[in-house]
Amino acid sequence: MKRPVVLDMDSSVGPLAGRVVLPLEQWQETLRFGCSLSALRRFRETLDAALPLDYGTVFMGSGDFHHLTWPLVERVRPVEPMDVVVFDNHPDNMRFPFGVHCGSWVRRVAMLPHVNHVHVVGITSSDIGAGHAWENYRGPLRAGRLTYWSCGVDTTWSRRAGMASAFRSFDSSSAMIEAFVEALSAQRRPVYLSIDKDAYDASVAMTNWDQGTLNEAGGEAMMDALAGRIIGSDVTGEISRYRYKTWWKRRLSAMDGQDDIPEASLAAWQAQQHALNERLLLAIARNSAP
Repeated sequence: MKRPVVLDMDSSVGPLAGRVVLPLEQWQETLRFGCSLSALRRFRETLDAALPLDYGTVFMGSGDFHHLTWPLVERVRPVEPMDVVVFDNHPDNMRFPFGVHCGSWVRRVAMLPHVNHVHVVGITSSDIGAGHAWENYRGPLRAGRLTYWSCGVDTTWSRRAGMASAFRSFDSSSAMIEAFVEALSAQRRPVYLSIDKDAYDASVAMTNWDQGTLNEAGGEAMMDALAGRIIGSDVTGEISRYRYKTWWKRRLSAMDGQDDIPEASLAAWQAQQHALNERLLLAIARNSAP
């Protein structure tokens, strides 16, 4: 198994065996929640200089850093266009006019020439409901480069908008998982896997964000559907406490419903997260390309 890498910005990732830790605390305020495109370019240069030539799953800390999947996917050079599979309770394809943030990066990845298709699976958020329809970037949905897999969300507006084929909506998590496994098992393309643990039910792992309904067995079944094809991966959704120095980040994170995390609960929740990370590493390794 290749050595995992920890982008250590918020001290939330536990001591994984064989890990390579990149100390990046100085980037936390700049990158957390969102950043300008120029800041992300500078961080990309830092990654290029610091990452080893060969590495395994990248752990990014809080889900507030999920937009760092973009430069990580850029680094992958598959022999043929690959699919990107994202476990997430949110589409991460929402409009953000100030650069890129943890809820807007999917559009950027879907535009990359070596990416064939992006699947975001596990959505229960109203972000893809009619009330937020205008906030979703429609380009990748209309172009057939992005599919939302959701349960319990009314997405009938997508039919009126001519995008029904991009929305796979189900009444239950189990029905969504079954359909995803059937569809992805039939494909042979290489896959980059990005896991935001807010897709899981809070009983599996408590995160900073509102959470989905995925159970651990369902997540493993979906990873097993990618058997032998995972060529890159990252994990985010750790839980950590942070107070932004930047006023607009404080304002927007509050508007997105991020609550303060009680100090008394933090250690137990991080221990729960760490145990899940170890199991995720095993599942990813089991389904990675030779």
